[in-house]
Amino acid sequence: MLRIEDLHVQVGDRTILQGVNLHIRPGETHVLFGPNGSGKSTLLGAILGFSRYKITRGKIYFKDEDITHLSVHERAERGIGIAFQRPPVLRGVTLRDLLRISGQGNVVNIEELAEPLNLVDFLGRDVNYGFSGGETKRSEMLQLLVQNPDLVLLDEPESGVDLENIALIGQAINRLLQKDGLLGEERSRREMKEARKKAGLIITHTGYILDYVPADVGHVLYEGKLSCSGLNPRELLGCIHKLGYGECTRCLA
Repeated sequence: MLRIEDLHVQVGDRTILQGVNLHIRPGETHVLFGPNGSGKSTLLGAILGFSRYKITRGKIYFKDEDITHLSVHERAERGIGIAFQRPPVLRGVTLRDLLRISGQGNVVNIEELAEPLNLVDFLGRDVNYGFSGGETKRSEMLQLLVQNPDLVLLDEPESGVDLENIALIGQAINRLLQKDGLLGEERSRREMKEARKKAGLIITHTGYILDYVPADVGHVLYEGKLSCSGLNPRELLGCIHKLGYGECTRCLA
């Protein structure tokens, strides 16, 4: 689904990523930990192709196609979607209008998708204007559900939201990653994992989202490089709590 090879990324005059290698297969959900300023959001921005992230070396492949130099909209059209950590407010654009655009011709019932996220009453409002932190994050998840991407990128989905909203966001993420997007909540985590065909990459600081979303592989991004790759996300989180980011490679011993 996603293959990143020796990726070096520069923002302004500063090199942020220094030789990142990452392979995410269909059906897998990966979790990315790391301290502030380590390059986690830079990695997502580079995958999406935002212009401020300049790739100076390396390649990004999506479904075996080299997308390193494609535009943002070309990547989105191929099936990459993102939920931002701090989404912008869009005055003059209603959430319903944005969802119609995000659907790219997909036949969806917007109200039906919005109802479990408690967003039906928000469809006529300007995007994120006056929204709380939890409402904004739920709005991001609704946009992804309508877009229905094959690769889901999530930048700190639990940041700035309360436990009730984290639960709703977790349910939406699971729905996104299902084979048909319609599996019931009664399904076990093992069944949900086996049903997946899409892939996800989740950035998290706290790890709270792991209580709601079953993830397969964990990584630490530290000083622009991936370390501790391939570990169980919960075990890796425990190691970070115990030793810190700089020493977590000792968990591999």
